[in-house]
Amino acid sequence: MSSSTQGSNEPEPTDGLKAFGAAVKSFRKRAGFTQEALAPEIGYSTHFLASIEQGRRFPPPRFVDQAEVSLDAFGTLRLMANQLSRQRGLASWFRRWAQLEQEALNLYTYECRLIPGLLQTEAYARTLFTNQLPPLGDEQIEAQLAARQERQRLLTERPNTAYSFILEEHLLLRRMGGEEVTRGLMEHLLGLAARRNIELQVMPLVRETHAGLDGPMQLSETPDNKWFAYCEGQRGGQFISDPGEISVLQTRYARMRSQALTLEDSVSLLQRMRGA
Repeated sequence: MSSSTQGSNEPEPTDGLKAFGAAVKSFRKRAGFTQEALAPEIGYSTHFLASIEQGRRFPPPRFVDQAEVSLDAFGTLRLMANQLSRQRGLASWFRRWAQLEQEALNLYTYECRLIPGLLQTEAYARTLFTNQLPPLGDEQIEAQLAARQERQRLLTERPNTAYSFILEEHLLLRRMGGEEVTRGLMEHLLGLAARRNIELQVMPLVRETHAGLDGPMQLSETPDNKWFAYCEGQRGGQFISDPGEISVLQTRYARMRSQALTLEDSVSLLQRMRGA
């Protein structure tokens, strides 16, 4: 099954997240746990738990379930989580996918329009937000930037998640934000490509066969080994759960991995482009 949604990417209130976080903290203290003790008990990092308690992160379903059991919360946390429908700084159509990102075993991303959010530098992301139409206010830009930076913590906080990114070479040739921003972006990408759990491949500018001509895609495998997909357009996103549709996208992504440069050749290309 696929679902398409549209919505505003305006910053939204965090009162609900703060209330949920306060409830988690209260039940944690009632049960006699410190953050350092509870985090491994429920399968998350101490930083992740702290972010939840501070209302800075949307709680994924597995977190809620594990916290309920470990803290004996009488169903209160599930009830509060079910009433949470807003994530500050994230487009409404993206929130469902953002929750899946937080627990993915495998996360695959192909992009042909811009550098994916998980890989962006602050300077690159700020360039995108300041050039958005209709224009955003300063508070809106800061909210979206904070949300993006919070998402990016996944790359370091989830070392057992395998991340694969396929990027079109022209995304770097465009020099979005200028040469300094682009050079900083390349340095950042090279640093990420050195991590064991991140595979970064560049699709060369000249390629006679290409399996991804229908546009960008993301694929995610959940802890219970189910796959979902997400495709985004100008003003909305499509969440895909139908196994047949996902199979098509997996086949295309697998072909693109063979058509793109290898990790080693991609790194060499980035190094050459950075030095140009």
